This record gives sequence, structure tokens and C-alpha cells, in this order.
Amino acid sequence: MGLFLAVFAIFLVVVLAMSVGFIVQRKSISGSCGGIGALGMEKACDCDEPCDERKARMAKEEQWQQNRIK
Repeated sequence: MGLFLAVFAIFLVVVLAMSVGFIVQRKSISGSCGGIGALGMEKACDCDEPCDERKARMAKEEQWQQNRIK
């Protein structure tokens, strides 16, 4: 039981140190490669002509937006 408490305390100290470092740096969290913005893409799907599945999803969403109560 003592070993469990010691390991838990160490993990707690590490998480606390990471959170303090994050707060001090005031940087937004990003992936290791900088995310989609680093590639110059403005959205997740940057295709000129979306696939049929994507078109169906977009049409369904548009229909849902039109039928929504305002």
C-alpha cells in the first residue's frame, strides 16, 4: 500500500509540474506536428470535389439546418 501511495504522489507531482509549466508558457495545446494549420489547410476536408459520402453528409446537415426551429 505504501508503494502505491508513493507512486501516486509522484504522478501527482508530475501532473502538477506540467500544469504549472503550461500556465506559465501561455501556449495553446497543439500536436507534435503543429496540426492542420501547419499544412496550410483551413479545414479538415480540403478537397476540391468532396466524395459522395461527404456530399450526403453535407446535404443532410443543410436540411437539418433548414428544418431547425429558430
